[in-house]
Formats: sequence, C-alpha cells, structure tokens
Amino acid sequence: MKHRTHARIGTARQLEILLAVYEHKSLSEAAKTLFLTQPTVSMQLAKLTDNIGLPLYYVHAKRLVFTEVGQRVVTHARAILREYDYLALTLEQLKGTQTGSVSLGLVTTAKYFIPHLIGPFAEDHPGVELSLKIGNRAEIIERVMSDEDDFYVFSHPPSDQGLELTPFLSNKLWPVVCPTHPLAQTDNVSLARFLQEPFLSRESGSGTRHAIEQFLAKRGMSFVPRMIIESNEAIRHAVMSNLGVSVVSEHTLNYGGREGLTVLDVDGFPIESKWYLVRRTVRPLSPAAQALADCLTRRQDGFI
Repeated sequence: MKHRTHARIGTARQLEILLAVYEHKSLSEAAKTLFLTQPTVSMQLAKLTDNIGLPLYYVHAKRLVFTEVGQRVVTHARAILREYDYLALTLEQLKGTQTGSVSLGLVTTAKYFIPHLIGPFAEDHPGVELSLKIGNRAEIIERVMSDEDDFYVFSHPPSDQGLELTPFLSNKLWPVVCPTHPLAQTDNVSLARFLQEPFLSRESGSGTRHAIEQFLAKRGMSFVPRMIIESNEAIRHAVMSNLGVSVVSEHTLNYGGREGLTVLDVDGFPIESKWYLVRRTVRPLSPAAQALADCLTRRQDGFI
C-alpha cells in the first residue's frame, strides 16, 4: 500500500540521525548533538540501511564518506523533516503568540543590535524560545537556501523571487583609523587618499565588504586588502593597533565600542544602506514569528 512506503524506508528519527551524522561526519559527534549514545546511533543507522537495502556510507582513512545513495537519502530526508517543521508551524498558528520557537539567521554585524531590538519581545513572550544563528553573508545565504530559519537579517539580501524582503533599519558604514594615525587630525579626506592606506577588510562574502566594493565600483575605484580579517571585533583591534584603516558599521561602533578609534571625514561617506528582515514566502509563519516580525519592523528611528 502506498501509504505504508515510509515503513519500508525508515522513521523520521532515523532520518534525523542520518542528517546529524552527515553534517558532523562523525557518529560520536552526532550522538552528542542528539543526546544519544553512539551504539544507539549505529543501531538506528544499521536499521535504516537494512530497510533501504543499499549502503549509505563507508569508512575510508578513518573518515565517513557518503555514497551516492546516501547523498540522495540525505537530500530527501531534509525535505521530509522540513515538512515536519512546516506542520509544527501550522499547528502553532492555532495556539497564539505565547508559545513556540522562532529562529533567526544573522549576518555577523547584525549580532550587535538585534538582541537590543528583540529584548522587549522576549520580555513580553517568555514562553517563546528564540534562537540566533550567526555567520558571514555566505554562510547565512546557505541557511536561506536550505530554509533553516524563520527569518534572516541582511544588509545585502540574496536575489531570490521566493524571498520577502522587509527593510526595517538604516545601516551606515564609516571609515575608521586609530587616534594616532596622521589622517585622524585631517578634515575632508579624499577617497583616493584614504585608499592609499593599508586596508583591513572583511572576507569575501561579508556584507560589509560587499557594500564597500559596490560603493567603490560606482566610482571606478577598488582596494587591495593588506589583511583579511573574519571578525568585526578583530578588525576593531587591528585598527586600534595601527595596522591599517578600515570601514565598519555604525552598529559595530555603537555596540562593539568606539574607544581607540577615530571616525574619519572621508569624501562620499557614510555608505548608506538598509537592514532587511528576510523570509521564505513558502514557510508558514507561526503567531510567535509574526509577532517578532512586527516587533522588528516597527519604526526604529532614533533607536540607533
């Protein structure tokens, strides 16, 4: 019977275990993540393999390598478990805004201000579990493509017709140097002069770097980084140590701290952009998620 096909493939729990093993490439790490013992993980995967009738992975040089069959099962397992998530969200719509969970994927700079914006919501909704996943722009785009979270926060969202983009906050980028730098005492610094200095840049895929590159491209200019640094905090300290100049978000300055930094008066700055709340339109919105979206997208003028 068609409706019993799942019994010949495996249970949802077995598929969840398979995904954990695939993501961690380790039975022991998957067991820790799922709060199971390693023998339990091995037993459930053995049952899943027996049901499918083909090997899902093998061990080579002490590494787990997934077969083509295993890769395909992983792909479908993600889709199946996503439907479970959608069902849970749909059921939450019947329960109101006081329970449930909401997950946000944040690009790195957004971690400075989003906690301040969602603080009032957390106080008003103590029964709602909030989860923040933080990464660079490329990492959060991967989460968008996999539909892993309810919302995402970007300054430069990916282009996808299946996404709803809601601007909710301004995002200004400012040039900074250490207070002892020669340019710190100079007014009206030209952009060309600023770019002569050793430039400390975020990695490719960062929203801040993307904004700077677009800003310079419109002016027929570019920069060659002296140093690539994958952290706003590390960039702040590198500038403070006079290793070079950089461009950082206003939110980094306001919440990460501006002590030891001087904001320059450089032609064309600040770079103006906006923060967007992003979601996949096919994903059901629970009442809790809708309430959080309403909280974030209310006018925040004067907050930052």
